[in-house]
Amino acid sequence: MRASIYLLFSLLALTIPAHASDELTLVYSANLDGELEPCGCTLDTDFGGILRRATYIDQLRAQQNKDLNEPVLISAGGLFAKELGSDKIKNSFILSGLEQLNYDAIGVQWADMIHGIEFLQQSSLPLTAGNWKDTTLAHNQIIRRDNHTLFFSQWLDPATSPYRNMPDLSPIDERTTALQQQLSDAKQQGMVTVLATTLDHTQAQALLDLSQVDILIIGSAYEQFSEPFKDKGTLVLQAGSRGQRLGVLSLALDDQKSITGWNHQVVELTSDMADAPRLKTWYDNYNEQLRLAFEEEIKKMEAYDQGQSPFVGEQTCEACHQQSHQTWQDTDHAKAYDDLEEVGKAFDPHCVGCHVVGYKQPGGFLSIDLTSQLAGVQCENCHGAGREHVNSGGQIQTPNHALAKEQVCSQCHVPEHSPKFTVKDYWPKIMHGKEQVVSSPGQ
Repeated sequence: MRASIYLLFSLLALTIPAHASDELTLVYSANLDGELEPCGCTLDTDFGGILRRATYIDQLRAQQNKDLNEPVLISAGGLFAKELGSDKIKNSFILSGLEQLNYDAIGVQWADMIHGIEFLQQSSLPLTAGNWKDTTLAHNQIIRRDNHTLFFSQWLDPATSPYRNMPDLSPIDERTTALQQQLSDAKQQGMVTVLATTLDHTQAQALLDLSQVDILIIGSAYEQFSEPFKDKGTLVLQAGSRGQRLGVLSLALDDQKSITGWNHQVVELTSDMADAPRLKTWYDNYNEQLRLAFEEEIKKMEAYDQGQSPFVGEQTCEACHQQSHQTWQDTDHAKAYDDLEEVGKAFDPHCVGCHVVGYKQPGGFLSIDLTSQLAGVQCENCHGAGREHVNSGGQIQTPNHALAKEQVCSQCHVPEHSPKFTVKDYWPKIMHGKEQVVSSPGQ
């Protein structure tokens, strides 16, 4: 059962003493992975988003004058998605959105540098990488809360570096010496040390001296957070991916700033949590930029689109396949584009491709005004472009006729958007088969 935000705050309040002078609260996450907003394809994917994150953080900070000290807000980076690395609009709005959340420290991962370090520097986010060679990126962030001081840094893994075959151009130091010295100095000054990395626990143990690390954030798990555990003197955390949840860690510290106990909570950013009203203008601007870019893309595609489209649209298919067409009309596929319009995402390229025919292909969907006949998930999404099949009077089979259902469906039903998808469960919803051809369309 999804707990409401009010229940979450009640539970959190119960875990933290009213007088928390020796307590420190961390709100941590990692690997937003380009998920500026939750995917609304199914209830199972309707988690996360910067708007909901802002709501939770605002509510939590509002408690600071009551029974909580102001929480420390940190992220182990991974803000952008590698597969959407060229999407500067989304990535720039991720940066500007997170700026408004007032983070204390954000580590940098390789995926975050897909546009270059200059792109990141346009923001005022407190970014850090402990083994960056020069001062372009801060080597650490020092965070102060009441009588506590935290040291936060990030280790950029040389083994996954895009520069690993170009060592002379690499911006990072592959040696751990400098970072280890930073950690040692911080501990000597009585700081709580936090180190984030994309390494797993075993790799971090092998590479780094963790005796000076109070909290280690290892590489993210898929979506779900793991329970913290103590390894000697180091508390090990593992965040989930895709920005769907936040970890809230209440630490008990002794006079030497050693961790003596903790309470851990994972907050699910579900639809029960309202969007932050203060970010409405930011979100509206994001969608407007997507719309403008969409229209520019249409202009380019119109200029390149020459000759007859290989796509014919569902109305042409209906002429011979009336029974199958009737089945299709009663499915969610038929209204897939309408669903996008209802939620204001008909201009979002991250959504449109799986809700229309032939998006970004020659002769495919351009816009609802220009190519309304290709809106929705139609016959050709699954069977392939039908022009040759139609022109041959059905003698030439459709391009995807030899593909298994699993191959066809997996074009759009990917785990990120449709985690519970199985052909066995979904096929009955759209089931149809070969039927007697009513007539052949004229040539």
